[in-house]
Formats: sequence, structure tokens, C-alpha cells
Amino acid sequence: MAQNLPKGGGGGGGGGRGAGAAKAAGRAASALMVAGGMGYGAYNSIFTVDGGHRAVIFNRIVGMKETVYGEGLNFNIPWFERPVIYDIRTRPVNLQTLTGSKDLQMVTIGVRVLHRPDPSQLVWLYRHLGLNYDERILPSLMNECAKAVVARYNANELLTKREEVSASISRELSGRARGFNVFLEDVAITHLSFSPEYAKAVEAKQVAQQDAARAKYIVLGAIQEKKTIITKARGEAESTELIGNAVKRNPGFMKLRRIDAAKDIADIVAGSGNKIYLNADSLLLNLLGDADDKFEKTVHGSRGWFKNQ
Repeated sequence: MAQNLPKGGGGGGGGGRGAGAAKAAGRAASALMVAGGMGYGAYNSIFTVDGGHRAVIFNRIVGMKETVYGEGLNFNIPWFERPVIYDIRTRPVNLQTLTGSKDLQMVTIGVRVLHRPDPSQLVWLYRHLGLNYDERILPSLMNECAKAVVARYNANELLTKREEVSASISRELSGRARGFNVFLEDVAITHLSFSPEYAKAVEAKQVAQQDAARAKYIVLGAIQEKKTIITKARGEAESTELIGNAVKRNPGFMKLRRIDAAKDIADIVAGSGNKIYLNADSLLLNLLGDADDKFEKTVHGSRGWFKNQ
């Protein structure tokens, strides 16, 4: 018995040390779990809103909170609250639709819209439309407004009054989108085309107008040419009459004309590199010979003939 007592006491001491180690391990695990929970809570209790964005918070107990959170660092309750981030910067959306004009011509029109949400109404947008609000409302609104405006104009007015058509679409679309808390920064027509039949008809009309204008100019040209010919003929007739009267009144007029002609012929012959052997009388170069006497006799003889007549 005495020998077994120390052994029994030693076993009890070993059991006490094992229990203490287990308790220490449990406390360490609990501390680790608490630290992890605190870290998880600290990490998920903050969120950052980037520039050009806003946030709304959904609470699992009360639903959507009415507060809109701005840019920077914000706080929420982990697990109970979840932030929803909205991009409030201006973004583009394009739509192309086929519609009819006032004169029943089919028109393909493309519209480009720059839009952004109302930052103060993000809670309403999330409740009723969600994050993809633009995909839900803008295509149908743009389609309806474009068709309603195009139906007020004829096909040619869509081209000549394009700025007015664009302003009308912008006014109609802005009014409809404002009811959904969406702002439109700009509305522009990017594409406008007509049916192939209408395009061919317009081209044929333009060709006909060009042909008519060309024919008009041809007629005007013919009239001007006719006037030119008449004027030229009158001038030649008057010139011939004046020359004839001058010759009758003064035979020296023909001498003067012969001298001018002789000057021209002399200049041409002098500029030529060839040797010429021709009769000077035939070239009107014999200005000092008896050609003038012959000419005067011819003129006097003609006057006598006229007198006999």
C-alpha cells in the first residue's frame, strides 16, 4: 500500500496537467474565433464608394434605408446590411428603330441618348427598377417617342428640319424619363435613312431636275449665240458699208489699207528663214511702183461706169 501511494499520486498529477492543457487549448481556440469574428466584422462593416458613384443600403430587418451614401469610406452592420453601389456618371445608349413618316414613308432612325440617374432618388430606383434601370425603361421610351415625333413630319422635312426633329425627340423623351427619375443630358439623331424605293424616287427626281436645268442653260446659250451671230453680222454689214463709202469718198483709204497689209506681209516674210522670189505686186509690197496709178485708174474708171449707169 505504501509503495503504491506515490504512484497513485503521480497519476493524479498527470491527469491534472492534461486537463489544464485542454482548457488552455479551448481558451486559445475561443480567442482565435473571437479575433476572427472581430476581424470579419471589422472588414465587412466598412465599404468604399468610388468617385462618380453613390450607395444605398438594404437592411435585412427594415428593408431599404432612405439614406444615400456619398463617395468615400462608409459603415454598415455586417450580415444585416448590404450596400448597393450605383454609377451616377453620364452614360450613352443607342437605339435604332423603323417607323413611318407623315406621308407614309418608312424611315430607319437611330437615336443616341446620354443619361444618368437622379442621385437623390436611388432608393426609389432600386425598389422599382433595380440596377439595370436603363435597360428596362430607355429602349421602350426611345422607341415610342421617336415614332411619335417622326409621324409628325414628311420624309423631306426629316432631312430639311433635322435639328427641329432632334429637339422634339429630346423634349418628349426627357419628359417621359423624368417620371422614372432619370435625367437626359443630350439626345441626338445619329442615323436617318429611307426605304430603297424612296431613295430611288428621290434620285430620279434629282436627275430630272438636273436635266431640266441643263436644258434651260442650253436654251439660254443658244439664244445668246443667236444674238451674237446677229450682232456680228450687223457689225460686218455696217463695216462693209462704211468701207465702201470711205472708198467712194476718198481713194486714199485703200492706199492706207494696202500699206497696213504690206506691213503685215513684210513682217511675216522678214521673219521667215526661207528665200522668197515672188512678184512684189502680188504681195502688195510694191508701194513705190505704178500699182497705185493702176489702182487710181481703176477707181476713176469705176466712177465713170457708175455715171454712165
